[in-house]
Amino acid sequence: MLAPTLLLPEVIAIAERAGAVILEHYRGSVEARVKADASPVTAADEASEAVILAGLRELAPGIPIVAEEEVAAGRVPEVGDGPFWLVDPLDGTKEFLSRNGEFTVNIGLIESRQPVLGVVLAPAKGLAWWGAVGQGACRRQDGAVARIRARPRPAEGMVAVASRSHRDAATDAWLKQQGIEDTVSAGSSLKFCLVAEGKADVYPRFGPTMEWDTAAGHAILRAAGGRVATTSGEPFLYHKPGFRNPGFIAYGA
Repeated sequence: MLAPTLLLPEVIAIAERAGAVILEHYRGSVEARVKADASPVTAADEASEAVILAGLRELAPGIPIVAEEEVAAGRVPEVGDGPFWLVDPLDGTKEFLSRNGEFTVNIGLIESRQPVLGVVLAPAKGLAWWGAVGQGACRRQDGAVARIRARPRPAEGMVAVASRSHRDAATDAWLKQQGIEDTVSAGSSLKFCLVAEGKADVYPRFGPTMEWDTAAGHAILRAAGGRVATTSGEPFLYHKPGFRNPGFIAYGA
């Protein structure tokens, strides 16, 4: 397999093609269906995933791809002990449907149960983030690319980022316990990116998520000097049963 740093430009290009397809749907009328897990799905999710699957299979033949809509359809590849991709073709479908622009394309690469490469594209906002272990992380806005770095935890005045659509009582209780009063709301994997670029210090998530929701953002945060741990402080690893995540806390530097 190519090194993550060599794969990264191609993965960014794949995400951009998927984002362009999503925007075609976003500009038109959008209808949602409800999946078996009660989450919404649209034709944009499926069209984006088709673009990503084709691109990754051409880029890295033989590396398994665990993608949200493929899994929903019962097509779950055998991952084994080797590297594998985690793909959320349209993270934040609720944000997509509400047309607030806070939805993303997420592509992450896992190796030895750790995220080593990630790309997050927010096509409606003209934003992209990417990172790879050993290469650092970047943010692109309107064509201008800048290196990003998670900031050290301040002695006081910590800023937390919380889910716009899934904030719960457990999150509020944890923020109160930590003495954090300043919070920013954001949808999809944008929350990881805000911590990675130093606009927030911590992102707590106690509700259920899947590995494809977190892999790309986690990889970018890791490349930017941050980390993710379970709520009990254990390492946050991938290839868990059913690709389901426990609660977690994402930290800056």
